Amino acid sequence: MNTPKSNRLIDFSNVEGDIRGGVVSFLVAVPLCLGIALASGAPLFAGIIAGIVGGLVVGIFSRSALSISGPEAGLIVVVLGAIETLGSFPTFLLATCLAGIIQIGLGYARAGIVSNFFPSSVIKGMLAGIGVILIIKQIPHLVGYDADSAEGFSLFQPGGFNIIEQFKMALGQLNAVAIIISVASLAILLLWERPFFRQHAFLKNIPAALIVVILGILINSAVNLINPALALQGGHLVQLPVPDSAAAFLDLFTFPDFSQWNNPQVYTAAVSIALVASLEALLAVEATDQLDPYKRKTPSNAELKAQGVGNIVSGLIGGIPLTSVIVRSSVSINAGARTKLAALIHGTLLLVCVITLPVVLNMIPWASLASILLITGYKLTRISIFKQLYSEGFIKFLPFVATIVAILLTDLLTGIAIGMVVGLFFILRENYLNGHQTHTYVDQGIKRIRISLGDYVSFLSKASIVKLLKDVPDNCILEIDGTNSSYIDSDVVQTILNFEETARLRNIRLIFLRGPEEHKTQVEPSGPAPSPVEAQLKAVS
Repeated sequence: MNTPKSNRLIDFSNVEGDIRGGVVSFLVAVPLCLGIALASGAPLFAGIIAGIVGGLVVGIFSRSALSISGPEAGLIVVVLGAIETLGSFPTFLLATCLAGIIQIGLGYARAGIVSNFFPSSVIKGMLAGIGVILIIKQIPHLVGYDADSAEGFSLFQPGGFNIIEQFKMALGQLNAVAIIISVASLAILLLWERPFFRQHAFLKNIPAALIVVILGILINSAVNLINPALALQGGHLVQLPVPDSAAAFLDLFTFPDFSQWNNPQVYTAAVSIALVASLEALLAVEATDQLDPYKRKTPSNAELKAQGVGNIVSGLIGGIPLTSVIVRSSVSINAGARTKLAALIHGTLLLVCVITLPVVLNMIPWASLASILLITGYKLTRISIFKQLYSEGFIKFLPFVATIVAILLTDLLTGIAIGMVVGLFFILRENYLNGHQTHTYVDQGIKRIRISLGDYVSFLSKASIVKLLKDVPDNCILEIDGTNSSYIDSDVVQTILNFEETARLRNIRLIFLRGPEEHKTQVEPSGPAPSPVEAQLKAVS
């Protein structure tokens, strides 16, 4: 199969896989859109609107081949705080529209370049951390405890209700029907990974998640017929608003309060939403690109513009802010998606089904969806990923592990920030230890030490150069060769020049060849007479 062309609006080169990806991500998106809206203090339908806009509008404008956008748990705190501060949801929608405008401005200002500064080890750590959390947080759902439907990326929530307490509550409220559905669902998902199913002409085109959802509905319906008291109901199932008329459906939409355009708090909220949503989007598309089997690169500035358009539209029709969502994207990729057609299918299914099939969607057990997310989490955090990073050395492995641990103990953005700090530490350490090459030899009975500077000698190299100069023995010739350096920071140059007096006192002849060619400088304190080799170096410089 040829590599799909991600710059096309629709690419039918992998239509079966894209349909599977769109269907599976749609099934996962429905309850998560509702849960995130609920946790954000917004109307439930606002989450569905954001999911539809993320699939269709962002799907059209984005140049990412595989990213799927929608409401994301990382925005919950920002949205909840903004709604409380602004006092009304319509005023908040105005802030969402303005946030979209700011994101478009960031795209034109080429702010997307920040995505180039995220080390791959931190991005992989983010994916693995999300995978671990997905696995852990699905366990209560698998046994029938469905209190935490938002699926926020935080195991230890500020309110004190954390995953450990959830486990305790779940063990005290085991539900036999949920457990049966979970076991059957996991069995199907694992069987669908076997060669027989993956290579079968017919079965390979059927999303395993769709079979899981249908089976979950059938099992629960059968139990309801036999003994209604045992069947899963209420919060154990998807809960989508069900309008009883066209007018009731239109009432689900809310429009911005444009009369608040002169409220300073609206602009403060807009900036907060824009910055968090943009950072989440850049991180998510970077991670999605790493999951892409074809390793295509999403233009980050174009993605910021697409996200901005999506948030403008979402705010105009009553949706909460959206961003690129790694969970939905990875579910889609795992199901076989290879082009943006999957995102468009995802958005279309959300739109059609909330209009025509809300009753059917509300029959889906959480246990079925939890099984899908658990397998997705496993694929994000395979042992082979840990082995690969470990084989690449501690400079890659430790930031990777630090990111995972920090995400588990804090939240997504804080965890990534901590991973970046650890990664930066190792970069500085590597620069300190290995930024320059030292070669010692004897010429005509005189010890000569040559320090060859690297290509780019920034102020970060100052500490290592100070140490090298301090360790130079007395009564020798010291050559500092910067002729191959494209840049030498003035602080480093001054440090070397300041060593001149120390060199005289220690009977060290200092030769400093500074690059590029037109900036070469030579410093020669008094000391031993120059050797023929030194004279030759002087002549060249």
